[in-house]
Amino acid sequence: MRLYAGTVRHLRPVQIYGRLWFHAARPRPDLRPQPGLRQHNGWVSPARRGQSQIGPDEFRFLNETRSLSQSGWDDPAVAKLWLYNLHYFDDLNAEEAERRTDWHRALIARWTDQNPPGKGTGWEPYPTSLRIVNWIKWALAGNALSPETVASLAIQARWLVRRLERHLLGNHLFANAKALVFAGCFFAGEEAGAWLDLGLSILAREVPEQILEDGGHFELSTMYHALALEDLLDLVNVMRAAGLSVPDLWEGKIAAMRSWLAAMSHPDGEIGFFNDAALGIAPSPAELEAYAGRLRFVPAAAASLRWLQDSGYVRLGDDRAVALLDVGRVGPDYLPGHAHADTLSFELSVNGRRVIVNSGTSVYGNGPERLRQRGTAGHNTVEIDGENSSEVWSGFRVARRACPEGLFVTMHDEFSIVACSHDGYRRLSGRPCHRRSWYFGGDTLIVSDKVEGGHGRAVAAFHFHPACTLSASADGSTGTLPSHTTPCCVGPSQRERRQ
Repeated sequence: MRLYAGTVRHLRPVQIYGRLWFHAARPRPDLRPQPGLRQHNGWVSPARRGQSQIGPDEFRFLNETRSLSQSGWDDPAVAKLWLYNLHYFDDLNAEEAERRTDWHRALIARWTDQNPPGKGTGWEPYPTSLRIVNWIKWALAGNALSPETVASLAIQARWLVRRLERHLLGNHLFANAKALVFAGCFFAGEEAGAWLDLGLSILAREVPEQILEDGGHFELSTMYHALALEDLLDLVNVMRAAGLSVPDLWEGKIAAMRSWLAAMSHPDGEIGFFNDAALGIAPSPAELEAYAGRLRFVPAAAASLRWLQDSGYVRLGDDRAVALLDVGRVGPDYLPGHAHADTLSFELSVNGRRVIVNSGTSVYGNGPERLRQRGTAGHNTVEIDGENSSEVWSGFRVARRACPEGLFVTMHDEFSIVACSHDGYRRLSGRPCHRRSWYFGGDTLIVSDKVEGGHGRAVAAFHFHPACTLSASADGSTGTLPSHTTPCCVGPSQRERRQ
């Protein structure tokens, strides 16, 4: 009960009564004939993901390959997230999708035939939202939709209007609104105009709230930030293709989001692992930049020393090394579902290669691996008495959460110093406080930790990239990385501490 109470106290009222309404409501699908189609001109090729449909009947999601004939669309033995991916239809717009057009056309027809309106996983609002967008993207790329598919798109849009995820908010509600804008731009007439207006009205509220002043997405996940950037680029694309005016706010936010993403990426061109994050889910930063270029946005500013004050991240870098520091909150108070207990964690690249990395995210759900990846011990920060700095629990819950305190930042070309503490462990006996400082400059990164207050065992964990082989000294006080990986020296502050 304590975890529930510590979680619910942060929720907005709509998340509580909205959840009750969402599960109690039983809308019926609206099967009226679809509206007419709008004329489009100037659709731009969108960002591409990796291929996920690897055969006419075979799919690979989350490092797991399955046959649709064996698993079906709703097999309860298959992980829910894998089934969600199956219903997204991301492969319609993936790399070299043109070579798989026949597969895609058959798959769309199969889905329409085997998923009756309003029934099954595929009709849950989030996969419905992503599928609407992907089908319309595929059509705007020059692929003809069958009359049955066009009719299904309209039924899905009507269904989504009645199943908006206001109880979840965040990226889910954003995805719902995006789908309504796409449907409103694809179809013509009064009904389509109502979908468009509803989607735009939601976005008019959500874009200013979800995209912070420094350009970061408010859930503070690098991966979900990349997905939100793709969403806004897609929205600009479809509005222009439909001959509609794009809100000025969107284009300004896109510029800030691209700059933020560059700052939170490593020299290898991929995102850092902060909160829920993994490679291969969102389009890569380079792919998003190329997409922005096709939409005639000017190039993003190059990453350098950056203090992202609104989202709570700091980038320290020079020609040889880049460090990404987390000195912010775990996420919005009412929506920490993608948060990790990673306060004061950091990542480090040297000579273009990742050296110190957080665990990242490979699974969702409620299992022990999900808890491990969200826990403090899976990150490059300090764990006290075996507890997490924020009380992550279940798959997407956080009860009491750490808040940063006393942040100090000074940044120069020659050196930078960042210092911060947090209150996440004050709930423990002795009310301990973790304080950390970073000194960066002159081919040196010094990480200094101090735990004040009563406590038993404090451990500063540093997770090295799997490609790195660390050689420790006999007493374990220092270590080196061999020259065939990435030169690096690990001093006493970068080992397990008992304080």
